[in-house]
Amino acid sequence: MRKRFNSLTLGADALLFGVAGTPLRRNGVLIGGGKVLPEIKFTLPPMSIEDTPAMEIEAMYREIVTAVCERAVHLGQQSVVVEFELLPPMTVDPPMGESITSLIAGILAEFRTSHGLQSLLRITPVDIREQNKPPQRRRGRETELLLESFRRCARAGADLLSIESTGGKEVTDQAIMAADVRGILFGTVVLGCADMEFLWEKIVRVARETGTVPAGDTACGIGNTAMVLADQGYIPRVFAAVVRAVTAVRSLVAYEVGAAGPGKDCGYENAILKAITGLPMSMEGKSAACAHLSPVGNIAGCYADLWSNESVQNIKLLAGMAPVVSMEQLVYDCRLMNVAAGRGEGRRLRDWFSESDAGLDPQAFILSPRAVEALARAIVSEQDDYRRGVAVAVKAVDLLREGLSKQHLLLSEREQEWLTRIEHTVSELPSDSMGFIAEERPKWKDHVNYGEYGIPDDV
Repeated sequence: MRKRFNSLTLGADALLFGVAGTPLRRNGVLIGGGKVLPEIKFTLPPMSIEDTPAMEIEAMYREIVTAVCERAVHLGQQSVVVEFELLPPMTVDPPMGESITSLIAGILAEFRTSHGLQSLLRITPVDIREQNKPPQRRRGRETELLLESFRRCARAGADLLSIESTGGKEVTDQAIMAADVRGILFGTVVLGCADMEFLWEKIVRVARETGTVPAGDTACGIGNTAMVLADQGYIPRVFAAVVRAVTAVRSLVAYEVGAAGPGKDCGYENAILKAITGLPMSMEGKSAACAHLSPVGNIAGCYADLWSNESVQNIKLLAGMAPVVSMEQLVYDCRLMNVAAGRGEGRRLRDWFSESDAGLDPQAFILSPRAVEALARAIVSEQDDYRRGVAVAVKAVDLLREGLSKQHLLLSEREQEWLTRIEHTVSELPSDSMGFIAEERPKWKDHVNYGEYGIPDDV
């Protein structure tokens, strides 16, 4: 049963790194209880998994996890979170993902016993439902394998269950390239929210059956795609900022169905979700440059309960293997935040994180604490997903317009022209979802199997 949030848990003054309204405590690890913890993620170097013996792959993971744990111990870190993000072949073959999960969980248990390093393991299967075109979201072999992967990994020692689900991407991928706000809303809050509700009811059920924590989802396939393309100059930055705000509506569904955090790192919309839910969130910023570039390297740290490197390949750098280097960077970042908080200066450091980024890019501007609160309020002011999407898009445009008028935000003439175009589009959106669906549905009929989203043929 989905329980919709209708008020905020944390206002701007209470939004602070390391502090959640409802901290998570599990296996000696406290998330959101006053300190920021590192969350390390890694992947294999370029290679063919299908052509590599399982024993060699497992040996690589053993080497990586052992090395990052040793570095954490050497630096005096007491608690860490490790994320194992399954690669597609590991999700398609659930026993393979299960075996690696068991391996990692065992290494973490060894370090817990031998060195007192407390840890949690997050597992993130790949949304392999994308393999069919148009995707089958609610049935078929891929859906069954995905859920089986969750079950097996959960039983093999995982603590936190997450996914980067892809519902709606068959629309949003095209809408992003066309800077189509209506397409973004249709793909994200009509299709995406419907898929999130279906999928997360299943994941929450798996978590309850296995005694694990249903942690959270991200709309990174939408929001981060727009962010990276805007950074490369392919689409307007103001459009990417509005996309980011809208993704919060989609990601919120997981928590309304039963997810308990910590939200997954690559969802920069997690700042908004933290304000609404009060649950702990993982964030990534400057120390995730090993995975992708962004205009929000500092400001993302304002809200981090876990601070993540996003992901890094296991390749050799001058100092050592890349995951070990990432672990060191994360530990030092967390030390600074935790010392500032411990001396009562956490809010000052948070404000510096925000001020250093917010005026230089609209995507950073809407992640400032005051903007996050305003966007969160816009979402909870509505109960229907479509209305939430419209409300937060309108609010994002209003915030950007206000920032520009007060000279708190720098925008080029081209960006200002796009802001006006987006403003015009959102002001003319239908007031109800049925009317909107009726208008948009024919445009995407060749790309979307609407039955897979529970949308009747006669809508």
